[in-house]
Amino acid sequence: TINAGDYIYYTDWMWTSFVVFSVSQSTMLAVGAIYYMLFTGVPGTATYYATIMTIYTWVAKGAWFALGYPYDFVVVPVWIPSAMLLDLSYWATRRNKHAAILIGGTMVGLSLPLFNMVNLLLVRDPLEVAFKYPRPTLPAYMTPIEPQVGKFYNSPVALGSGAGAVLTVPMAALGAKLNTWTYR
Repeated sequence: TINAGDYIYYTDWMWTSFVVFSVSQSTMLAVGAIYYMLFTGVPGTATYYATIMTIYTWVAKGAWFALGYPYDFVVVPVWIPSAMLLDLSYWATRRNKHAAILIGGTMVGLSLPLFNMVNLLLVRDPLEVAFKYPRPTLPAYMTPIEPQVGKFYNSPVALGSGAGAVLTVPMAALGAKLNTWTYR
C-alpha cells in the first residue's frame, strides 16, 4: 500500500499495474473493514478502519516527501468512500452479515477503482513527474515486454472493477469468518 501510487511510473505497464493495485487494495479493504465492522456490530466501523488506513498512507507519503520526492510521488488510495458503501449495505439491511458480504463486498470491489481513478485525474501529469524523477534502470532480464496496445479495451477502471467485484466478495467472507473461529 505504501507504494500504491507507484504505478504512474511504470509508463509501459501503467494500466496493468493500476488493475493489480486496485484489486489488491479493494480485497485488503474488504477483509479488514468487514472484520472490524462485524466484530463491533456497528455500521460506521468500516469507514473508521478506512480512515486509519488513509492516515497511515499519508504518513508514508509525508516520509517520501521529506526525502525530497515530489508530492505526487505516492498517490494515497481512496478507501473511505468504498468503506462507506460497505457500512451502508450493513446498515440498510438491518445488520445482515450475509448482505454485508455479498452487497458490501461487491460495492467495495466495484467502487474502489473508480474512486482511485478520479483521484488520479487530480494529480500532476505522471509522465512529466516520471521524467523529472527517473527510476533506476532495470537489468535486461527484468525489463518488461511492451504490452499489447488495446488490450482490455484500454479501460483499467472497468477491468479493475470487474475483477475487484469478483474477488472482493470471497475476501469479505474471509473477513467475516475470522470473527467466528470459536463457533459461538
